[in-house]
Amino acid sequence: MFWFDPNHPNAVFGDARAESIVVTDRSHDNAEGTRTLNIAPDILMDFRDLPYPAGSFKLVVFDPPHLVRAGPRSWLAAKYGKLGADWRDDIRKGFAECFRVLESHGVLIFKWNETQIKVGEILALTERTPLFGHKSGKRADTHWICFMKTEASAP
Repeated sequence: MFWFDPNHPNAVFGDARAESIVVTDRSHDNAEGTRTLNIAPDILMDFRDLPYPAGSFKLVVFDPPHLVRAGPRSWLAAKYGKLGADWRDDIRKGFAECFRVLESHGVLIFKWNETQIKVGEILALTERTPLFGHKSGKRADTHWICFMKTEASAP
């Protein structure tokens, strides 16, 4: 959702799903009151087990699902995904995988919306210390946080 050019040749878009979903969206101006979401990753993958060797990337963007509570027909869950019951372990594994595939001095950009889970609770799931961050969004609920993998923090 945040890419200026989601088809940029230097970007690999990975997601656990590839699908088109028609959802109810009364705010969308069309006669049906629906919107079609097209989720079309370059590669199907699980952020807890990335299909790349260690040190493969200079830059990784980690934008996991941020919802734990959402109805079965939720537009937000359809758009962004939903975390499971073991979300703490999933996010912990996701951070570890992101740092594993980063080269030394590589950069991780982490995006988190804290409407349901506070960013501090999420950052406690990694031993890495962020360099800086920025709050954005309508109520400053979305955080952009930057990490760098240094030699001292390399696995």
